[in-house]
Amino acid sequence: MIGNDIVDLKLAHQESNWQRKGFLAKLFTAHEQQLILSSCTPESMVWNLWSRKEAAYKIYNRLSGQRVFNPKSFECMDNKVCFYNTIFYTQTQVTSDFVYTIAATCTSNFDTIQHQTSRNEIHKIKGIPHFFDDRNSLFLPASISHHGRFIRVAVLSLY
Repeated sequence: MIGNDIVDLKLAHQESNWQRKGFLAKLFTAHEQQLILSSCTPESMVWNLWSRKEAAYKIYNRLSGQRVFNPKSFECMDNKVCFYNTIFYTQTQVTSDFVYTIAATCTSNFDTIQHQTSRNEIHKIKGIPHFFDDRNSLFLPASISHHGRFIRVAVLSLY
């Protein structure tokens, strides 16, 4: 399984005051707050960690069908996000414009993730996005993320 999340840093900077009282404590564990506060670029670190949590949550939601989100129960450790006894692996790209994370249930999934240029081939099955693979006539797990100027569509391919 896969999940993804993208944060438009310009829009996040305009719309979110991550320095306001209680913001960090509400969303991040003590360990994550320390990572943010000790970072050379704390605002970027906020969105890095947030993106990782969101991408992992999308997998959890897909597997469990539950839409309850408690950000502090998803804890970022190195390139992993831990949710109780479950580990989600993450790869994050940070640029001056965006933070983009892909999460997967196993590291081998990263080798088969493909990105689509549009949502045209995405179909929702019971509210969950899937990509229709014409070549094999089957639906593949997909994850869509959009924020501000950016959209990413990730598909867990067979090849």
